[in-house]
Amino acid sequence: MLNDLKIAFFGTPGFAVSILDELDKSGIKPDLIVTNPDEPKGRKLIITPPPVKIWAIKNNIPVIQPEKLSVSDFVSLKTFDLSIVAAYGKIIPEEILNLPKHGTLNVHPSLLPKYRGPSPLQSAILNGDTETGVSIMLLDKEMDHGPIIAQEKFALLNQLYLPELKEALAKVAGQMLIKIIPDWIVGKVRATPQDHSKATFCKKITTTEGLIDLSDPIKSDRVVRALNPDPGAYMMLGGKRVKILSGHIEGDSYMPERIIPEGKKEMAWEDFKKGNKI
Repeated sequence: MLNDLKIAFFGTPGFAVSILDELDKSGIKPDLIVTNPDEPKGRKLIITPPPVKIWAIKNNIPVIQPEKLSVSDFVSLKTFDLSIVAAYGKIIPEEILNLPKHGTLNVHPSLLPKYRGPSPLQSAILNGDTETGVSIMLLDKEMDHGPIIAQEKFALLNQLYLPELKEALAKVAGQMLIKIIPDWIVGKVRATPQDHSKATFCKKITTTEGLIDLSDPIKSDRVVRALNPDPGAYMMLGGKRVKILSGHIEGDSYMPERIIPEGKKEMAWEDFKKGNKI
């Protein structure tokens, strides 16, 4: 049944690619992929396609990258059974959400209504939560507000860094979609409204939030794990920024392990200390 469905997929970063990989393992390939436009990346600002576009081209799937979302550009979705959204990065107008026969499902990596917004996983790590999870919801016009179709909890272990957590939850999300979509299409499952009185919100993480103090080990550990690799955790030494990629708590201090000094390549913290007499 899944192979016969006509599905559109909206997504942009690696998290969305991991979900697509899980769907593909079960023989599910979208008929259309919508992603963000190519953007300049790196120090040389080289125009680079988003990961989802690369995946679409590799898998011979039509891909579009609209700057703005206009309903007139998505009339074809009326012939689709379903749309799926995972870390797309743009607000999708309600008119477009409602075009497919069975609406638009969204993957959100939190246990909604907790952590509505753009940084649920970073917020969970920063706040020292012991669990997080994935919510599959029916999208409506408000942010992360729609009714819940399914949720699955995930133990948030202290040693997990953000990229590892994203990868793990993307796999969970992909498996959830594989199980849920057939029942959703035939009406065997219903969406349950969220308890909006319990909603909490998270904001976009800024570079300034990455500054750490090694004498505050618990906070430093959380910031390094939550903000790795972007925008990154860092400390200031001699007026220069030292990006911290990994580390551990040692007694009453946080000990970096791998770092990138400003203007230099990645290196071991111990090697940096020797060269700088720290």
